[in-house]
Amino acid sequence: MKRWIIILAVTALFGWAIYDFAYQGKASTDPEEEGTTVTTGETDERSNGPENGKTGLEKGQQAPDFTLHTLEGEEVSLSDYRGKKVMINFWATWCPPCRAEMPDMEKFYQNEDIVILAVNLTETESGLKEVQEFRDEFNLSFPILLDKKVEVANKYQINPVPTSVFVDEDGKIDSVMLGAMNYDMMLQRVEEL
Repeated sequence: MKRWIIILAVTALFGWAIYDFAYQGKASTDPEEEGTTVTTGETDERSNGPENGKTGLEKGQQAPDFTLHTLEGEEVSLSDYRGKKVMINFWATWCPPCRAEMPDMEKFYQNEDIVILAVNLTETESGLKEVQEFRDEFNLSFPILLDKKVEVANKYQINPVPTSVFVDEDGKIDSVMLGAMNYDMMLQRVEEL
């Protein structure tokens, strides 16, 4: 009898896990791309849809605003770049895929009409010295923002790094890419903005 109760309980938990994964997740993927496009359902209660300025992480919703400091101490907000295409890249120095995409990000920043805000998950670093050395090693010229308490990463529901969020001129989410991107992938995303 106890055996059947345990089997029934395990089966129920397994079924719930499948239901939760299949129906609660809002991720969409494109198997033809090396990165993964993801949208999530965090929303602002002030409106009823993306067309009404709804803040959230789904395509067409207003990107959540944030303010962080650069390595140089300058205060930068996402809203400062309204009217421009923006790539928000969440990264860390200890992340090999982040390291791999940085040369392409710098080339992309130099060659395309886009703002790159590289949000470092500073709380996960051993110190600012590593972030500065990383920037210097790759000769990065785009702003390195310090998410010291990982609050912005949490607001954007960032799980793997690197993750890049593409925001259009109106400040709306266009796409979210999980994983490292190469120059061609970045170019494709900006052309779709």
